[in-house]
Amino acid sequence: MIDRDLAPRLLQAASQFPAVTLTGPRQSGKSTLCQALFPELAYANLETPDVRAFAVNDPRAFLAQFPDGVIIDEVQRAPELPSYLQGMIDADRRPGRFILTGSQNLALLNTVSQSLAGRTAVLHLLPLAHGEVTRFERHPTTLEDALFAGGYPAIFEHGVNPSDWLAAYVATYLERDARTVGNISDLTALQRFVELCAGRTAQLLNYSSLAADCGISQPTARAWLDVLGAGFIAFRLRPFHANLRKRLVKTPKLHFYDVGLACWLLGIRSAEQLRSHPLRGPLFETWMVTEVVKHRMNRGESGILYFYRDHGGAETDLIIERGDRLTLVEAKSSQTPTGRLLDPARRVGMTIEQAGRPCEKIVVYGGDQVQQRSDGRLVPWSRLHAEDWA
Repeated sequence: MIDRDLAPRLLQAASQFPAVTLTGPRQSGKSTLCQALFPELAYANLETPDVRAFAVNDPRAFLAQFPDGVIIDEVQRAPELPSYLQGMIDADRRPGRFILTGSQNLALLNTVSQSLAGRTAVLHLLPLAHGEVTRFERHPTTLEDALFAGGYPAIFEHGVNPSDWLAAYVATYLERDARTVGNISDLTALQRFVELCAGRTAQLLNYSSLAADCGISQPTARAWLDVLGAGFIAFRLRPFHANLRKRLVKTPKLHFYDVGLACWLLGIRSAEQLRSHPLRGPLFETWMVTEVVKHRMNRGESGILYFYRDHGGAETDLIIERGDRLTLVEAKSSQTPTGRLLDPARRVGMTIEQAGRPCEKIVVYGGDQVQQRSDGRLVPWSRLHAEDWA
């Protein structure tokens, strides 16, 4: 197992709170990380039918097995369990006794927030960031390979073909999590919906168009997007709002947490296809945005990220607020470092700076040279993880 960037935060939380709740998508490495960091704790996986039945039917007896603490995997499978944990924690508040993991964000956090408020820290483990991927002996060395492979640990640990692994992952997700969380019976329609979402990654979210293309109602499209968010498949990036003399777009953008999964859903079956694929640019933008999201989550930074677009056509892919200062980040898959790559960020920066907020401008691009310009910086894709995005 490689070192995970979240490990120091997880250890710190366990030294301060009686319980730690770790959420994230299936197969992001939650169980592996927790068992590696807390080898002294017992382990119980609620995906195992008999273990789950014991926890559901007799939670007091189940928890009594672990007076010195336990790692409980997929704890949302026994929704009442945190309520019983509350009493045990109140009776003995030793830190780090209970480590809870789950892959259904909404179901788990709703339960935890009601029962363990003030008793548990909540952290999120997403698929591997690029800096983590490079710790494997065999890791992608080209941009196309990095986009195609994505960030699920098993792909790199076992050296499997990303397409084969992701095909099984999607089947499992649709048949188990999506159907359970969203009470969805038409899995064929849901898979079509997820594929259509992949085709819209890094684009403004048009519920009407998405629903029409899938043959479902707009309320259903919104509900299914909530299901994708609960399972850490996709998320909505908020538009930037400020008191500017511009009419700003108010529609969110859609992004996938794992660009390799988006590639598979689009029918991309080799890295070579990405060299000329019409969605190469949006896929690279999604990769850049999610890399920043991972970097910030792994360091416990919870501030909201934005994108900017106004009705005059000015746009930038990502805005990070750092107090009064803003960092504008643009993704360009071009390999050639030219000053024109900074033009979109310059245009947006001029508008924002006229309103009195200073801006830093960064372009993450597909080449390999770091370039510092007078009004911005060009950062190669392979060096993105070396930047401080927190």
